[in-house]
Amino acid sequence: MNDSLSENLLQQLKASLYSGDLLPGAAMASQRRMSEQLGLSRSTVREAVGQLEAEGYVEVRHGGKTRVRNLLEPWFEMPVEGVGALGDNPDFQKQVMDVRAMLEGEAAFYAALRASDAQLEALDQEYQRMQQRGQRETTLEKAKEDLRFHMMIAESSHHLLIISFSQLFYTRFFNAIYGVLNRTLKKYGRYPDGIRSQHSAIHQAILARDPDAARTAATEHILYTRRHLDGD
Repeated sequence: MNDSLSENLLQQLKASLYSGDLLPGAAMASQRRMSEQLGLSRSTVREAVGQLEAEGYVEVRHGGKTRVRNLLEPWFEMPVEGVGALGDNPDFQKQVMDVRAMLEGEAAFYAALRASDAQLEALDQEYQRMQQRGQRETTLEKAKEDLRFHMMIAESSHHLLIISFSQLFYTRFFNAIYGVLNRTLKKYGRYPDGIRSQHSAIHQAILARDPDAARTAATEHILYTRRHLDGD
């Protein structure tokens, strides 16, 4: 790439990808809009985006939209077929929870350090909605709400590896995560005592931008739930 303007733009776009400002799966602004916003020619923008595509960072989908690729996906060889059966397996569920404990602890740590003010506000709003969860909601809806809260934390980490892995992990092993909640609710008839206060501790630590407290709260939250599986 000989054009210095295109090279500069390419490096700026890569920096946005590495920092998680452009999330895997998200649509990028159109080349026309980027040209207008940045005051660059269409050819300069086209060259930079074309190079991003050539290097595998983005893909152009039907309709011309350019989307950010999840760079871990080609290397993420974890079972998809038969996940439904695995989702009901207590030993597999415990393995999933062990990974979640590490993953969500790190996500909360970096979210407390790096989340934008807008992301903290959105996370606070999502937390408030969780507190108003209706008793009539199904276990499936509750599982989706819980993961949405944790995925928002991951996205607020501005850590490309955490974001990319979380997207793939939550999608591929949702059945096991749902199975843990379903098993727990059947056993106790409700969330175990402590879950609500743990969500509050995670929420408060991130809003206070206390990374160590956030990591501890998020890790303990998952391990607490995992311990309830040991009695099955």
